Amino acid sequence: MKRTSTLRLASGALGASALAVLLVVLGGMALAAQDKYTVKVPNGLAFSDFRGYEDWQIVTVSQIESANLLRAILANPVMINAYRAGVPDNGKPFPNGSKIAKLEWTQKKITDSPWSVSTPDTMAGPLKVVELIEKDAKRFPDTHGWGYAEFAYDPASDKFTPAVNDAKCGAQCHEIAGAAKDYIFNAYAKR
Repeated sequence: MKRTSTLRLASGALGASALAVLLVVLGGMALAAQDKYTVKVPNGLAFSDFRGYEDWQIVTVSQIESANLLRAILANPVMINAYRAGVPDNGKPFPNGSKIAKLEWTQKKITDSPWSVSTPDTMAGPLKVVELIEKDAKRFPDTHGWGYAEFAYDPASDKFTPAVNDAKCGAQCHEIAGAAKDYIFNAYAKR
């Protein structure tokens, strides 16, 4: 049985110019979709270092009223296990390999739920920022072993871009949390 390639059949049926247009359109569609795991902060953390963060457990949630944001703080299994073992309250630091993902959304009013009749409730609206933190004492010795990244999300283009220039971007802010908390603000919320 003689085999005929799909490309040859397509070129015969469509004509060479129509096939070229089809290939350009398909190639453009492939380029338009961003793989967030290719985005990296210059001299810092990459999204690819946090692959699967969407499935990590919640440490806690918070509201940043001044910025109208809701935030979920997630941690990888290494960090969740450390929290469950009592870190940092037991005086021990988080182990290398501990990772946090902070997801920030703008707030959106809930108008159709029965409990929001008298006082409107809020829920997560459009995603705004994903912040990433990783403990690696060898890689980040100048920032107490922690590396930081922040990626702004643009819903119109469905793309992430680095919002900071290096892995030290969050160190000054986290300095406030102090050594006793291993420079991490959020405690593990009771389940």
